[in-house]
Amino acid sequence: MPTNRQADSAQSVLVVDDEPTVREVIASYLSRDGLEVVEAVDGRSALAELERRRFNMLVLDLMLPDISGLEVLRQARQSSDVPVIVLTGRCDEPDRVLGLELGADDYMSKPFSPRELSARVRSVLRRVGNIEAAAIVDPSSATADRSNGIAFGELHVDPRSREVRLNDSLVELTSKEFDLLWHFAQQPRRVFSRQQLLELVWDSSAAYQDPATVTVHIGRLRQKLEIRPDQPRWISTVWGIGYRFDP
Repeated sequence: MPTNRQADSAQSVLVVDDEPTVREVIASYLSRDGLEVVEAVDGRSALAELERRRFNMLVLDLMLPDISGLEVLRQARQSSDVPVIVLTGRCDEPDRVLGLELGADDYMSKPFSPRELSARVRSVLRRVGNIEAAAIVDPSSATADRSNGIAFGELHVDPRSREVRLNDSLVELTSKEFDLLWHFAQQPRRVFSRQQLLELVWDSSAAYQDPATVTVHIGRLRQKLEIRPDQPRWISTVWGIGYRFDP
C-alpha cells in the first residue's frame, strides 16, 4: 500500500477549493470538530502541501483553475492512501465516477450541506481509526491470530497495518477499498445490499449518496483481487440483492 511521509500527531484535513467562501465554511465546521485545517486555493498548491506533509483527510474540489482535481487525485494516489472526499457539480457525473475510479472514497455534489460534509469527514476518520485498533475477529472459515490479521487461504487482511496480501504479494488498496474488504472479511458469506454497505461502510445513505459509489468500489476491488474480474472468486454478486464475500 502506498505510504506517506511521517504523520503529524494531530488529525489534519487539506481543503482544496478555489472559492474562498467554500473554503472558509468548510474550515469553520471542521475546526469546530477539533481538526487542523490547511487550505489550498488550486491544484499546484494542493500538490505542494501533499508533498510537504501527511494529512489524515483530503477534501478536493474537482473543478480547479490550473491542475484539475482529477489530476491532483491521480498524482496523490501515486504516493498516498489518504482518504479523499471529492466535491463536484451536480452535472459532473462523468468526473464523479472517474474520481471514484481513481481512488476517491466519497463524493458530495455542490451545493452541499457543510454539516453533512463535516459528518462524512468525522465518519471516515473514525472508521479508519477503529479499523486500525480493532481486535481480530475469528470467523470459522478463516485462520486468525491477533498479530497477523485474518487469512482466507491465499488472501490475508491485516487491520493494524491496513495491508492486504494475495499469494504473498501486497495488494495496494485505497482507504475505502480496505474498509469495504475488511467489512466483508468480518462477515463472510453474508449478503449486503448497496444501501446496507452505504450505511455500514460509508456511514451514509442513498438520501445523500448514489449507491453507484458502492458499485464502483466493488469493481475496483475485483480488478485488484480477481484473476478474472468478470468471474469473481472473492466478491460475488447476488442478483437483485447485493454482494457477498466468499472465502
